[in-house]
Amino acid sequence: MKKDLIVDVIIPAYNEEKSIGKVIQEIPSLVRNVVVANNNSKDSTAEVAKSHGAVVVFEPQKGYGKACLTAMDWISQQTQAPDVVVFLDGDYSDYPEEMILLLEPIVKGEADFVLGSRANGVRESGSMTFPQVFGNWLATRLMRIVQGAYFSDLGPFRAIRWNSLMNLGMRDENFGWTIEMQIKAHQKGLRYLEIPVRYRKRIGQSKVSGTVKGVIGAGYKIILTIFKYRSPE
Repeated sequence: MKKDLIVDVIIPAYNEEKSIGKVIQEIPSLVRNVVVANNNSKDSTAEVAKSHGAVVVFEPQKGYGKACLTAMDWISQQTQAPDVVVFLDGDYSDYPEEMILLLEPIVKGEADFVLGSRANGVRESGSMTFPQVFGNWLATRLMRIVQGAYFSDLGPFRAIRWNSLMNLGMRDENFGWTIEMQIKAHQKGLRYLEIPVRYRKRIGQSKVSGTVKGVIGAGYKIILTIFKYRSPE
């Protein structure tokens, strides 16, 4: 890995006090800033993240995408921009050390955007619910039919060149964030690929797949986003 590569990490987090410390601890030392976007948590997520050396930004409006946008805004205000930004969840379902696998194709100049694919990797039993598995299958096939974009997953673990990310013009403030990034990456001609990653049972209950309301809401928004961006902006 290039020694002069500047990598920042964004972790959107809502009530992840039991897991956020573990996630931060296992992030490779090459990372410059770990930016935790505290998305109106009611527990000690912010305090735990700070105690483990993370930068904590606060976003009171609930929404996965909104939290990511707030973290991006903080990064954009720094004196030196990063080369690459990595996104991962704060629930300890991803393996932070596998970040190296996602960064390698970017460092080698083979890709601008790398997605960690749970579908092609090894999933711990029970780590993804049936609605999640089916939702990923349906969404990726709709993307292929409507957009011509070939992905196997909508996984949260992903790395993208900072300049490429900024040029995407990300807007979605909630469940459509991940698929918006993938659709726009395809439409704007970014070189993208997938790397198989491991996935384990999260710590705590999922805010999306853990409730019927969350599953329906996320599914509706994802499908809506696919058709919303069926033509390049």
